Amino acid sequence: MRYKIIGPMADRYDEVLTADALDFLVALDGRFTGRRVALLDTRRARRARYAFGQMPDFLPDTARIRQDPTWRVAPPAPGLTDRRVEITGPPDRKMTVNALNSGAQVWLADFEDATAPTWDNIIGGQLNLIDALDRRIDFTDERGKRYALGDEPATIVVRPRGWHLVEKWIVVDGRPISASLVDFGLYLFHCARRQLDAGKGPYFYLPKLEDHREARLWNDVFVFAQEYLGLPLGTIRATTLIETITAAFEMEEILYELREHSAGLNAGRWDYIFSIIKNFGQWSEFVLPDRSDVTMTVPFMRAYTELLVSTCHRRGAHAIGGMAAFIPSRSPDVNAAAVTRVRADKEREAGDGFDGSWVAHPGLVEVCRDAFTAVLGDRPNQLDRLRDDVEVTATDLLAVDKTPGQVTVEGVRSNVEVALRYIDAWLGGTGAVALSNLMEDAATAEIARCQVWQWLHHRTPLADGGVVTDELVRSLLADALAALTAGREGPDRDRAVAAAGVVERTALEEDLPAFFTTDAYAHHLAPSVRCEPGH
Repeated sequence: MRYKIIGPMADRYDEVLTADALDFLVALDGRFTGRRVALLDTRRARRARYAFGQMPDFLPDTARIRQDPTWRVAPPAPGLTDRRVEITGPPDRKMTVNALNSGAQVWLADFEDATAPTWDNIIGGQLNLIDALDRRIDFTDERGKRYALGDEPATIVVRPRGWHLVEKWIVVDGRPISASLVDFGLYLFHCARRQLDAGKGPYFYLPKLEDHREARLWNDVFVFAQEYLGLPLGTIRATTLIETITAAFEMEEILYELREHSAGLNAGRWDYIFSIIKNFGQWSEFVLPDRSDVTMTVPFMRAYTELLVSTCHRRGAHAIGGMAAFIPSRSPDVNAAAVTRVRADKEREAGDGFDGSWVAHPGLVEVCRDAFTAVLGDRPNQLDRLRDDVEVTATDLLAVDKTPGQVTVEGVRSNVEVALRYIDAWLGGTGAVALSNLMEDAATAEIARCQVWQWLHHRTPLADGGVVTDELVRSLLADALAALTAGREGPDRDRAVAAAGVVERTALEEDLPAFFTTDAYAHHLAPSVRCEPGH
């Protein structure tokens, strides 16, 4: 036996971790792990070149793909024709029911940024998807509230973890297996036929791709997996998140590599900002102001989204807009102001040509739907709007220095608190965290800690006077930790202290780590099992 399960086996885990499913994972690992590792090496080499002043550009070697007007992606698959509202969230049992019943056309079942990858979250999430498709998801929580699946659930689209992550509780030939292949493989193995029987199919979102070769790897995974499981070619469909600056220069090439399996592109706005800082943070012209000032209308973000819509529609692909992260509160005034901002954001996206957009909470589904219906009417999308007026250059995509705004002490404090509180929750097994009426996930925590690093690196001037210093940040972190640990004892307090350590290592050291999740997962996340009702 080439594989070993390190994580504990809880109730019903044997329904997911069957011998045949694990053999499939081993086959995927054996076929593709070498290429995955090589592509991660390419990422590191590319980032090192940026550190010495090289900047990305559109690739001359693939100009023929961009210049060829004839190719198109596959037509929309069943359940993915109308995508005007997509709701995102982790595949825990409560979210599964609420998202599928939300009225959104699509639910992004997120094993990546909205899920802390505890063993229970990963395997329990797969069980919840199986139960949802078998309509066995109904349950009553500890307060007596009953959750039941409605008659017209949203289309499920699964987001596996990124290529950079591993699943340490499953080892193959003595090494951890790719987390991407675990999440993808288990869902495809157990749910592809279930989805086809329901008249839809196995659909995915692909996170954090950095170039078209990574898209080619996914496409080859799809081809191999379909052949292995006896599925027709093109059964799998995948929407690629354009959430790295390098991928923004290769949108057409990414669509081309996945064209038999492509379901379009998504503007992953938060990770995109994170990618800008991570790749160019050492250069003063790329210093960004407070996170709240980096809106979708600043020049470099505007260029990115305009190019995405134009690229998608030129190739017959859906263009899906970014996340509305607001969480409704008990304050009518707070809700009214926030809904006004969300509505304006979705109206802008619909007006720009996007075919749909994301929300983080069922309470925003109607707001998003109304904004897109005002433009679409009864049409399922606006793929026919080609946006031939869009012209975006490399200079436009890199015009970060044209971002208005300033860095304030409050902005530094907010980032420190978000990073600390989110990582604390993540270490406790929660990957989608409501903070100050916003749904924060791993992407926003990455922005927070990277901005702190960037401001420290450049001793960035503060609008309040002075500059960002190590002493200031450590003082703010100490204050935030004291507030977080007030009243905590034992393991809960230890977890908060561990979270502060992650912030220190990933935001205050001389070198900026690529991801906080790799550090936190390797050193802290245990395979604790917390079975939910119905498991």
